[in-house]
Amino acid sequence: MKYLYPWQHESWQVLQGLHTHLPNALLLKGAQGIGKLDLALNFAHALLCSHPTSSGMACGKCDSCHWLLQGNHPDFRIIQPAALTVEDPDEKVGGKKPSREITVEQIRDLSAFSNLSAHRGDYRVVIICPAETMNLNAANSLLKTLEEPSDKLLFLLVTHRPQHLLPTILSRCLGFTVNTPSREIGAAWLTTQGVKNPHHALAQTGFSPLQALVWAEQGEGADARQLLLNALQQPKTMDALSLADSLQRSKPIHIIHCLQQWTHDLYIAKLTGQVRYFSEYTDAIDRLANDAATQTLLSFQRDLQEARRSADHPLNAKLVFESLLISYLQLFQKS
Repeated sequence: MKYLYPWQHESWQVLQGLHTHLPNALLLKGAQGIGKLDLALNFAHALLCSHPTSSGMACGKCDSCHWLLQGNHPDFRIIQPAALTVEDPDEKVGGKKPSREITVEQIRDLSAFSNLSAHRGDYRVVIICPAETMNLNAANSLLKTLEEPSDKLLFLLVTHRPQHLLPTILSRCLGFTVNTPSREIGAAWLTTQGVKNPHHALAQTGFSPLQALVWAEQGEGADARQLLLNALQQPKTMDALSLADSLQRSKPIHIIHCLQQWTHDLYIAKLTGQVRYFSEYTDAIDRLANDAATQTLLSFQRDLQEARRSADHPLNAKLVFESLLISYLQLFQKS
């Protein structure tokens, strides 16, 4: 089991208050990279623990806790896309890449588990994460289970995109919002993890501390991000095709994410004079915001949202970058 992150103590106390009247399904929702799955795991472990602590955490010593740590508790299941359970999600196994979706077979495999009595006579718990990765057949299969709930069977659905879930599933879950930590709390935690520039790391990831830690540890996309930021400040001298060529080995999600943050700052600076993500580039953003039309900024934001939807599997990253960078340059062309 994991410890609670500093920003989760309030959420944990609220969860403790649900013990006496648990729903059949609980939907933990919130921003990506804030530890929702860890919170769900802690809650599941505490429910299954024979001797939870005074704070409601699992004791880590009883038979139930040992089974959970070994990954073989008879009353616990976690359902995730196969791509999240392997070291290299792009490596083919048996001629096929691991699925990035939760499949209907995975949900149907829960039917026997749902109908069994709990080994300890108490709760059985199923975590589904990320819940939005269920394909339509899987979602419909889960819906049937939720419509005919079993006694003391708790589903914990974890998502950062609740809008992608079926409305009928949402209506059968008790929604629970996991709050994003403040900048101060997130930065303080990153400092304890050895991140040298925590405020900058947080801004890079949209203030998601766990994602910020991963990117900081791996140095993931740092060089490409800086190359892109240098070019975005000077659209008059930017060569979109050459830049796209230099960025083509970068993960599309990193480049698109950076463009979204930069465009957001341009839009907010134009309206309010404030900058959210790139405070170190405030002067450049203010200058560029004055030259960009509001409607073209909004249109470009929509283009970026569409590109992000397919960022995990673009047909050609270089072509995607070229298209987006050319659209960016058009923001500053006088009509």
